[in-house]
Amino acid sequence: MSMFKIFDTAASGMSVQSLRLNLVASNMANVDSISSSIEQTYRSRQPVFAAMLDRLNPEAPAVGVQMKGVVESQAPLVMEYAPEHTMANEEGYIFRPNVNMVEEMANMISASRSYESNVEVINTAKQLLSATLRMGE
Repeated sequence: MSMFKIFDTAASGMSVQSLRLNLVASNMANVDSISSSIEQTYRSRQPVFAAMLDRLNPEAPAVGVQMKGVVESQAPLVMEYAPEHTMANEEGYIFRPNVNMVEEMANMISASRSYESNVEVINTAKQLLSATLRMGE
């Protein structure tokens, strides 16, 4: 494997983890949103990742990772009886998102650590490349 592919692979990992952190932030920002209908209620969003394969050699190991899309959680929404709330529907219910803050915190920690790990891969590869060049002096 070329040293430059290492940089590409780690960079793709950093990119998707950054996108994952943005989704976590969006989920956390909407945890307290309220709606009067099920259709308009915010739903937790999660990323879908896929390995990037080498187009010239599909049998070779993966050369990175990419985000294929975003899926909304199918977990039930929180339906709360609050007839005095201004957003309550005709039956007196309000709807809250299906965002689980514990899961989101765990996702945030996981994405942060994955991002940091990819930074370390880049730094180590850079040090190895630099040491290799110094050997030629």
